[in-house]
Amino acid sequence: MSGTRESGKDSTKERVEEIEQAMAQSDFWSDKVAAQNMVKELQGLKDALSGQGKYDKGGAVMTIFSGAGGDDAEDFSAMLYRMYLKFFQRKGWETHLLHKNENDHGGYRNITVEVHGKGAYGTLKNESGVHRLVRISPFSSKKLRHTSFSMVEVIPKFEERGAIEIPPAELRVELSRAGGPGGQNVNKRETAVRVIHIPTNLSAHIDSERSQAQNKEKAIEILKGKLYKKREEEQKQKEAGLSISKTTEIEWGNQIRSYVLHPYKMVKDHRTGVEVRDVQKVLEDGDIDEFINAEQHG
Repeated sequence: MSGTRESGKDSTKERVEEIEQAMAQSDFWSDKVAAQNMVKELQGLKDALSGQGKYDKGGAVMTIFSGAGGDDAEDFSAMLYRMYLKFFQRKGWETHLLHKNENDHGGYRNITVEVHGKGAYGTLKNESGVHRLVRISPFSSKKLRHTSFSMVEVIPKFEERGAIEIPPAELRVELSRAGGPGGQNVNKRETAVRVIHIPTNLSAHIDSERSQAQNKEKAIEILKGKLYKKREEEQKQKEAGLSISKTTEIEWGNQIRSYVLHPYKMVKDHRTGVEVRDVQKVLEDGDIDEFINAEQHG
């Protein structure tokens, strides 16, 4: 596995040297378009060598989905959302809520937020994965210990047009009425939009914008981010010589991080082994820097 990764790195280094040698030639700028393309390619290759992706410096779109666990899982998704909001505030990043599917207890079946801030995607992309909560269920009259799962998905926010093109024939658009629980907001007619990418079955649901057209445009932008993320992950798997799992189950055994509130208190990241005993600091204050730093520099 490491051999494949090393050979990929070597060929990237060779290409960097080739471009740098070409740039040193006196006639390098004689073909302006070709020269600009090579400069752009060089930046991309250097980012790749430093472990930085093309969209790492830009904004991000985060979705939290509830997995196994009913009300507990939906409550856990709300806890994670509040944790991330605190983290974004500490970073000075702004957020824009794109869609939420809320239950009667203030929990979320799913919620999507756009994060505007320098380096947001690069910072948050490794938060993608299954998160697990172990606690005494507040929804259990018998006060039983309960395990819940939520899945976090982070995709880049596409600022530039034409980065990824999706043929219109590959898209299916569904319209629904936007509004809160019970659909009380009668002023919002059929403005909510769900766009499905037919070949991959990836979808985006947006109801935050003022018009149907704006919701559709935003949903397509989100889909492009999802396709980019999917391709990025497939490329990583390919380079590592791993087979690609078709589905990521939101269940036991796949979690990247566990938040344990009972019988002891601890948050543990299963990829890096980082453990934090102060659960309140993590979940209520959004102090997740230790986990993010360890994953970035691991």
